Amino acid sequence: MAEVKKIATRDSYGNALKELGAIHEDLVVFDADLAGATKTGTFKKAFPERHFDCGIAESNMIAVAAGVSTMGLVPFASSFAMFAAGRAFEQVRNSIGYPHLNVKIGATHGGISVGEDGASHQCCEDFALMRSIPGMVVMSPSDDVEAKAMVKAAYEHQGPVYMRFGRAAVPVIHDEATFKFEIGKGEVLRDGTDVAIMANGLMVAEALQAAETLAADGINAMVINLGTIKPLDEELVLKAAQTCGKVVTCEEHSVIGGLGEAVCGLLSEKLPTPVRRIGVNDEFGHSGPAGALLKQFGLCADHIVEVVKDFQ
Repeated sequence: MAEVKKIATRDSYGNALKELGAIHEDLVVFDADLAGATKTGTFKKAFPERHFDCGIAESNMIAVAAGVSTMGLVPFASSFAMFAAGRAFEQVRNSIGYPHLNVKIGATHGGISVGEDGASHQCCEDFALMRSIPGMVVMSPSDDVEAKAMVKAAYEHQGPVYMRFGRAAVPVIHDEATFKFEIGKGEVLRDGTDVAIMANGLMVAEALQAAETLAADGINAMVINLGTIKPLDEELVLKAAQTCGKVVTCEEHSVIGGLGEAVCGLLSEKLPTPVRRIGVNDEFGHSGPAGALLKQFGLCADHIVEVVKDFQ
């Protein structure tokens, strides 16, 4: 069997910016002294006159991006998720969200898989923060193909967008030749009738692996990729819940305020359904190898299998 190709979605982000930059002269990129880590350096190398380093001053970077967006340009502002969503929250809310400006935020290094950088950098609260801002689109891609399509869709969307990209390399599960992405739409990656596993980010590949294991034990799991957390694909979530009768959500984020809570909020109002949420359980992370941390915090295929089996 051929080895599965793995690419970090932060690399996909940098490559997508470069590709879009060659087509759209109004695209500009701002970074907070992290161009090498966020991979906006890829864009900088190709278009140095349209890349601006704002230094370690994320709040200022967001304010500058907001101003530039009023001049007919389309700014992508980038930093680690902890700083783009956390440190600069007030500027994102008041300078971008409130006036509903056309600013795109590319946040990298989200979640536990930041690894050795530890709890101060392992942002597991960004979905919750960004979801709370009216009119903000919130997304997290599952692989390289979806990430690049997501960046393109963000450029074409009129209004504020928050995208989270990962540090760790993840399997490429989509075929670029056939994949179609639309903001607010999820996708069924595997049909099933016993339980619907809904995931985003690096948890999508884990959900697919878990479904294979469950199938061997006679449990037919549906796997859904919800790359857009807000607006949620309500029609797809409701249809899957109705078909399977049970839902498991999986995210590299706190169980508070993220995908799981969005799904639970919808189902509790429109189609009460038993749900189990897999995520970070109201605790901070700590320093360690990314793979080991993901297993420790239950963000892995083995834990998904355990939860589903206990749910039957």
